[in-house]
Amino acid sequence: MVNTKVILIGVGGATCSGKTTLAKHLRKILPNSVIVHQDDFAPPQELIPIHPVHNVQDWDSPENAIDWRRFRQFLENVKQDGRIPSGHLSHDPLNAQKEFPIDAECFAKWRSYFEEVERRAREDHGTEISWALVDGFLLYWDQESMDQLDISIFLRVQHDTLSERRRERDYYIADGSVWRDPPLYWEQIVWPGYVSAHKDMFENGDVESGRPTGDKMREMLVLENEKMSTY
Repeated sequence: MVNTKVILIGVGGATCSGKTTLAKHLRKILPNSVIVHQDDFAPPQELIPIHPVHNVQDWDSPENAIDWRRFRQFLENVKQDGRIPSGHLSHDPLNAQKEFPIDAECFAKWRSYFEEVERRAREDHGTEISWALVDGFLLYWDQESMDQLDISIFLRVQHDTLSERRRERDYYIADGSVWRDPPLYWEQIVWPGYVSAHKDMFENGDVESGRPTGDKMREMLVLENEKMSTY
């Protein structure tokens, strides 16, 4: 009898940090893998609260930006068999994304490596490995969601780089409509929301250059995104 072991890999970071791009590369490298986009669990637009100071909808408040109950339950379901539940539709394919191809030799090397990992698990231990990649901009805010992850990766990118990338992006939201940032939305809503959700992960709350700290970061792999390449 073959047992199934599902490994959940979290890929977190700020909006426009490259987490979805990395998750999609890993999905191609890891045999028998799927991807879960946390953005798919945003509440309907009519349920997003108005910021009390800036008088615009706040899509980046950690408490309200994700339907946490539904997200946790979804991860539990994926953890059972490594499959995306039937009926789930992701709006990620609607979002335009730049291509960042992996060097062919690098890709082949790691694909072969993980194919061998899976072969050994199956032949030596009677275990079929499935991989589920979970990407999200608030992935490490909710402890119950974090507890379901087996591996955690965090992409740290500097403020100015994120801001520049964000200006070039539009987003599809839960009802299929397109969201475009109002004036000053990055400065007043997005960046403060990111800092609020992640300040406990770095010394002195310095999300740009502070050293990782605290229980959340104990076994987390932090990648300085701007120093990475696909070669």
